[in-house]
Amino acid sequence: MVSDDRRPLGALEAEVLEVLWREDRALTPGVVNDLLGTGLAYTTVMTILVRLWKKGLVERSKAGRAFAYRAIVSEPDLGAARMRSVLEATTDRRLTMNRFVDQLPAGELEALRVALEDLEA
Repeated sequence: MVSDDRRPLGALEAEVLEVLWREDRALTPGVVNDLLGTGLAYTTVMTILVRLWKKGLVERSKAGRAFAYRAIVSEPDLGAARMRSVLEATTDRRLTMNRFVDQLPAGELEALRVALEDLEA
């Protein structure tokens, strides 16, 4: 699971995770680089994948001379961990949650109501 004491994801880490979520299979750094289509150096992509592995967001397995990486944390789970981390960092969780809810668009507010009702059931 995601460790809350880790540094937040950078933009490139987020892009690489999106590729891994979309493909839902283990990918080598070269394949990830091709799917990114950004022209990054192979070593840059490899470094990002190693960082994600050290953060516990991906697993790796040997694939020839390289490693292949696969996301082990889903996008919703990562988002939930981020929200929990923000709440844990505030001195007034209730006020923080109230402000968050006050700023939700109507559709998302309704989705939150449904989620809370489901938890109560």
